[in-house]
Amino acid sequence: MAARPAPAYFQSMLSEMKKTHAPKQSARGDPAILNSLASPPKSDQITIHTGDRSLRLTHLNKVFWPDQGVTKGDLLRYYTQVSPVLLPHVQQRAMVMKRYPNGIGGEFFYMKRTPSYRPAWLSTCAIEHASGSVIEFPVVQDLPSLLWIINLGCIDLNPWYSRCGDTNRPDYLHFDMDPVESDPSVPFAKVREAALAVKEGLDALDMPSLPKSSGSRGIHVYVPIERGPTQKQVWSFAKAFARQLASLHPDLLTAEYRLAKRPAGRVLVDYNQNAWGRTLASVYSVRPRPRAPVSTPVSWQEVQAGFDIQDFVMDNMPERVARRGDLWEPLLRPTGRVRLGSFL
Repeated sequence: MAARPAPAYFQSMLSEMKKTHAPKQSARGDPAILNSLASPPKSDQITIHTGDRSLRLTHLNKVFWPDQGVTKGDLLRYYTQVSPVLLPHVQQRAMVMKRYPNGIGGEFFYMKRTPSYRPAWLSTCAIEHASGSVIEFPVVQDLPSLLWIINLGCIDLNPWYSRCGDTNRPDYLHFDMDPVESDPSVPFAKVREAALAVKEGLDALDMPSLPKSSGSRGIHVYVPIERGPTQKQVWSFAKAFARQLASLHPDLLTAEYRLAKRPAGRVLVDYNQNAWGRTLASVYSVRPRPRAPVSTPVSWQEVQAGFDIQDFVMDNMPERVARRGDLWEPLLRPTGRVRLGSFL
């Protein structure tokens, strides 16, 4: 997509930012645990040990992806392999559990409250809801807590946007680009074009942006921000940005959230995912879809070149991380973050 002059609306919102380059990281995981989770496993359940912690992993031979014969043990092994790059992105965040105890073909259910049978060493995050109830969410802080969550049948990970120190002040905002629901006229190529249009708008604001495949049908674009604005203020900015961008690309984008009023053949710039209490699948999450696709960090060059959702699956992700490092490492840096308050 050729660069175009920034619209006057965006020019008035320019801010100063420093951009740096991310060092590469590799995914290796804990060798002893990886050996215990060798495929096929020697037993349907094992007990792993790390430091002074022990954890029982069960039903390792249960098939979670029937068409590919991928098991729960395979899923646990994958998350062990990518844990060095995954964990920094989910630590200190409440985790909403979406459980698939019988794999992608079975019933699933959401679970927020940490069950009473949790390990004593598992960290939790208390969040008060509008009803006045306080829910203790689990927190994935390390490899044992990650594997405990996955062992419950959580295929993907759904962390809060804010850290537990202040669960109403996120440190990133994002846009979820999805085809208008049930519209076969919107190919993935159009979703890539929509993501590039979002990047263009953010570039005009001097806002760095990081894309990843959703692992489902869309692309997520994240912006690192300084903590300060509330979740509602972040949502308000995302809404204004999405609506203005859609008005500039009316044949490509829509920001209309009401299903009945969404125009056909467009890509939805879903700003509403920034609302308090919402979650998106984290980076490196396996998705409960055929072939076990992964929500994968990609470069803007890969978006431009035309990557496909099915290019990145559980089987090839550890090798990609070993080769490319964590492309989303910039999202973790304390420097170079947007001061969103100057736009509000």
